[in-house]
This record gives sequence, C-alpha cells and structure tokens, in this order.
Amino acid sequence: MTTVSRETLEAALRTALDPDTGIDFVTGKAVRALECEAGRARLTLEPGYPVRGERANALRDVAKAVLLAVPGVTEATVEVTSRIVAHAAQRGAKRLPGVKNVIAVASGKGGVGKSTTAVNLALALAREGARTGILDADIYGPSLPTMLGLAGRVPVSPDGKGIAPLTAHGVEAMSIGFLTDAMDTPMIWRGPMAARALDQLICDTRWSDLDYLVVDMPPGTGDAQLTLAQKAPVTGAVIVTTPQDIALIDARKGLKMFEKVGIAILGVVENMSIHICAHCGHTEHIFGAGGARKLCAAHGAPFLGSLPLDARIREQADGGNPTVVSAPDSPAASLYRDIARRVAAEIARRPRDLSARFPPVVVARTP
Repeated sequence: MTTVSRETLEAALRTALDPDTGIDFVTGKAVRALECEAGRARLTLEPGYPVRGERANALRDVAKAVLLAVPGVTEATVEVTSRIVAHAAQRGAKRLPGVKNVIAVASGKGGVGKSTTAVNLALALAREGARTGILDADIYGPSLPTMLGLAGRVPVSPDGKGIAPLTAHGVEAMSIGFLTDAMDTPMIWRGPMAARALDQLICDTRWSDLDYLVVDMPPGTGDAQLTLAQKAPVTGAVIVTTPQDIALIDARKGLKMFEKVGIAILGVVENMSIHICAHCGHTEHIFGAGGARKLCAAHGAPFLGSLPLDARIREQADGGNPTVVSAPDSPAASLYRDIARRVAAEIARRPRDLSARFPPVVVARTP
C-alpha cells in the first residue's frame, strides 16, 4: 500500500490558503498531526483563532480537497480544532495575568457608537468559542453596567487584593461603574486620579485565562490611552468611526496615536454607515459614504466592516441585551460576527509572543 511522506503532504498544504488569514496552513502554523498510511491521510488543523460550525467545515473542505489531489492519497480525514495563543504587543509591555491578547476599541471622538461596537465585538468573539472579557476604561462615563444588564451588581474580592470580574452572556466584565453609582454619581476627578483608577482596574482584576480582553476606551487620545499603553500589552487596536468627515479627522488622530506608542492597528469599523427606513425600506447614507475605506487606504489599515444606523441596536444595548445575544440571527448580529472573525484573523497573523519561553535573566554578584 502507498505511504505518502509528510513532506509531500506539507508541500500540498502550502498551496491551500486559509480563507480568513490569507496565509497557507503550513506557514500559518495551523498543521498539527499529519500523516498518510495505506493511502489514508489524516490531518489536524489548529488555526490561531476561534472557529466552529460553518467556518470549521469550510477549512475542512479546503484541506481535504488539497490532500485528495496528492498522488497516492485515496482517503482524507481532517479534524479542525482551535487554540488561541498570546501574540506580540508593544515593546516593553508585561503580560497581564490571565489574559492572552488585549484588544483596544477606540475612537477619536464620542458619539460614534464605539461602546456598542466593543460590547458586541466581545460577545461575538465569545460566540465563536473564545474565552472573552471586556474592560470599561471610561472612568467618567462607564456604560458597561447598562449594556450588559449588570447595573446594581457589585464585584467581590476573593483575596482582599484583587477583584473578581462579573459575568454576563458568557463574557467576563469589569467597570468603574460596578464600584460606584454610575447613574447618579459623577466622577469629579482630575486626570491623574482617573488614570490611577484605570491602572487599578487593569492590574487588579483577576481575569480567568482569557483568549481576548476587549478594552472599551474613552474617546480621545489622553490619559486613559497612555495608561493602557504603559500598563497592558495591547495586541492591537480597533478604530470605530462614522463616515462623516469630522469623525474621520478625529479617528485619524486616534490611529496615529496608537502607531506612535507602538500598538498595531487591527482595522477600522465604519459605524452608522447606512440607514434603512423601518417603514419603507429606503436606504440613505446620512453621515456620508466610504469614509472609513478611504481612511484605511490612506494609512494601510484593514477595513473590518460597516454597521448600519439601526434603532434596534440601540434599544438592545440600552436594555442590557446587545444585538449579538438578543437577535443572533439578525443581519446586524451577522455583521458583528464577521467583524469579530476579521479581528481574530488579524491577531492570528501577528507574531506570537514567545517571552514566556525564556527564563528571566538574573544578574547576581558572585564571590
């Protein structure tokens, strides 16, 4: 019976591109077990992003077709699993305990739907099978308690030092709004006080082995952004904007800010891209059209997708049941899931964080 070498099989798999990352299975280090005996090929694929359902079937079909085209292979069995690892962040940043990858969701200005996008992105990553958390970095205007239906809940400290995050819809969450009366108590703090509070939320929250921690940043390019860049290893940033020129000016500033502190740009999301009338179905680009794509083209950033201006998205978030969980089969939820998949694929393309493989270097004086 024919036995095909692993080298031959790998050569064939180098011609098969992962539809999400655009990288072949071998270069992308997705090939785990691979062998062929008596004409029967067996392969285990392990892409570096969460995958299940139809996406897993698509990967399986691509790999199986390539293997069956190899001379001597009469049968092919492909298993698709998923394992998410830590990826490289900005230089000098130390890993957060219990977190593999940090995703900053930011905007140059307020009112563009950044928090709604961040929450639905975190929920979509969780629906894809990833262990996900979300941190509300907006000290002055925390919105997570309302959006996740956690208003009035208070986290506990198991050891008197760290804080255990709350959980909603399968996602771990932390916000200053859990520790104060976010509805009635304004945070009348100067910048340094707010930065220290964010520092504590970043460093003292006891996350439980997360694949992704989504950080909902406040608008602008100030203290919160610098604190995150100094205290957490940010794998990459997602910029949220509307197509409006005024929003794009500030989004460009946010993009440049992350580049200056060495944080990769995972892509840009265009929110409120189009409005569809609920009564007649008429479509209208209220805030303009194509602005985010032009921004991406000018700065070499990936375009992650467009989201509509839809009253139901607002209503669902205000009610504590964001679109991805309250209307999982809706077109809007599908768009959020597509964006989450692209974000995860962009992270998988980044270099892996290998710092944990090297022991710390200790310089000691010898007698």
